[in-house]
Amino acid sequence: MSRLIYIVIIAAIGAGAYFFLAKPEQTPVEQLQSAAEEAGEAASEAASAAQDAASDALTDATEQAGQAASDLADQATETAQQAGEAASDLADQAGEQVAALAGQGQELFNSWVQDGMLSAEQFDFDKMVASVQDSDLAQGLKDQALAILEEIKASPETIAEKLQELQALLTQQ
Repeated sequence: MSRLIYIVIIAAIGAGAYFFLAKPEQTPVEQLQSAAEEAGEAASEAASAAQDAASDALTDATEQAGQAASDLADQATETAQQAGEAASDLADQAGEQVAALAGQGQELFNSWVQDGMLSAEQFDFDKMVASVQDSDLAQGLKDQALAILEEIKASPETIAEKLQELQALLTQQ
């Protein structure tokens, strides 16, 4: 029986060798087809890898752009808040300055009345002009007050009307 096993093994080896050696070699066309199939598979894999890489790069770029936009919005908001605070501070200061100027105009007018320079009976043009010119009032306000004083000097009969105009000018600013 051991001879029979040896014969079967040798026959199997012989048959395998025959089929392996008897297999015809690929023709050049078959070799090209095989190479083309392998190249196609490689190109497909490369395209898939490139698509994955592009998708990853796009995702990263989108995230970075979103972060940059968020940072810009935060900076713009902060800058706007600072500008608003600065404008509010300037408005407060301007209001205080206007109030101080109004106080100065009122003080000047009151001093004229108390010193007797300005009344329906008494009008001391020279002293009043000098006090306006020496005051800390804004130049535009000084010019308007001096113009009203000139009108009173030119037309003394309008003193009551012009005094009201002068008082309104000096106390509203």
